[in-house]
Amino acid sequence: MSDRPCVLKAGCPSRELLARICDKWTALVVRSLARRTLRYNELQREVAGISQKMLTQTLRALEEDGVIARKVYPVIPPMVEYSLTPLGRTLVKPLCVICEWAEHYLWQIEAHRKVCRRSRAALRRI
Repeated sequence: MSDRPCVLKAGCPSRELLARICDKWTALVVRSLARRTLRYNELQREVAGISQKMLTQTLRALEEDGVIARKVYPVIPPMVEYSLTPLGRTLVKPLCVICEWAEHYLWQIEAHRKVCRRSRAALRRI
């Protein structure tokens, strides 16, 4: 028996990591930081629709995982910058590919959803 992590195993801690990586806010934050180092307010503007609470939670979790680095400058008011760590940079390509896939296939997915909803509605009428 192997102790190798496997996301298909119920108790494997890799599932928690997979959930973090697959979170939409994680993907958007990583994609934004792939371009350059950003301050908190710049990130909030860049990731349209993210609440202050969700951005803070996402940044804290990614920092805890070693995916992003948080740099605090000793100035008044405090200035904080966020950037990807070398580990975080390894996520850029796979997450960008997923984001591009979502953008590219959006119309096909929406068309399938529409057909599926119509079929369900027709079945309910029977």
